Amino acid sequence: MSMTLPREFLDVPLAHRALHDVTDGRPENSRAAIRAAIAHGYGIEIDLQLSADNRAMVFHDYALERLTSENGPVRLHDARALGRMVLRGSDEGIPELAEVLEIVAGRVPLLVEFKDQDGAMGPDVGPLEDAAAEVLRDYAGPLAVMSFNPHSAARLAQVLPDVPRGLVTSAYTAEDWPLSTQVRDHLREIPDYDRVGACFISHEASDLDRTRVAELKAGGADVLCWTIRSSKAEAKAREVAQNVTFEQYLPALKG
Repeated sequence: MSMTLPREFLDVPLAHRALHDVTDGRPENSRAAIRAAIAHGYGIEIDLQLSADNRAMVFHDYALERLTSENGPVRLHDARALGRMVLRGSDEGIPELAEVLEIVAGRVPLLVEFKDQDGAMGPDVGPLEDAAAEVLRDYAGPLAVMSFNPHSAARLAQVLPDVPRGLVTSAYTAEDWPLSTQVRDHLREIPDYDRVGACFISHEASDLDRTRVAELKAGGADVLCWTIRSSKAEAKAREVAQNVTFEQYLPALKG
């Protein structure tokens, strides 16, 4: 069954890790940032990591230290403990996906990124996708899922077959990606798009002129991009991309 990305994902800019500004008490992927995005009428992009007790947590990093006062991998702590870890610049803990879904409640489009759990973009995936599927399956609002790891996207095709899915894609430079040359060369050309049943990509903004991106777009793929930080950069990106994932400024909404 061919899937399409709901129109909402092309009509409103998507707030990267929600509408975050830690100086205003809205850390990345926090409830406050999510509520702020909704108040502004923006879509929301969030990230998922897995707790020790197999719960989907809304958190970007694999380790705790950048965003909390704790140290070490997220996956060594259960959901209850993670919920008590205060996000820097706020008084709230790390939220579970289930709670975030209750907050968003279909009011704006929600784009959910599954962080690579294999460690090398390989096939050791499943627990995070399965855990998230349990709570995403009954979500009624505009929803799409994506991952850098094609194995994750393939798993999502199995456990959330009715939810539009995409691949997060990149130039995969050696300095940005501590992966093998073989893996980087493979992923760079986005060969898994059809295999995983994707209907969109979210591509690195500085690499939007890649021939493969044009090929996919010509073939019907929707093209989003990451991460845009100014109106000027947005205008440039929109020469190729149909929508942007943004932070650090407030993009215009369609009148």
